[in-house]
Amino acid sequence: MADWVRVAAKGDVAENACIGVRVGDKEIAVYHLEGGEFHATANVCSHEYALLTDGWLENGCIECPLHAAQFDIRTGKALSAPADEDIAVYKVKLEGDDILVQV
Repeated sequence: MADWVRVAAKGDVAENACIGVRVGDKEIAVYHLEGGEFHATANVCSHEYALLTDGWLENGCIECPLHAAQFDIRTGKALSAPADEDIAVYKVKLEGDDILVQV
């Protein structure tokens, strides 16, 4: 069974921004959307190695900084070429000021 791991405090992730964290051998991106909505995905583009947190977050989508592939952060779905493979999505829960991700 997957464990819940504290990855950050709510205040660590500005609204409409994202941060990268490492949990074991996984690179994870944690996103904070308007209204206090938090999400987490793999932080590495499925097309070619690039950290998604170095890209651009807009309207619930993250754009890879390398070749502009876009992903829906809620579902992990690849939305544009050159990426044709989805990225992993992780469950998120909030406990007090803590952001926890299930890995």
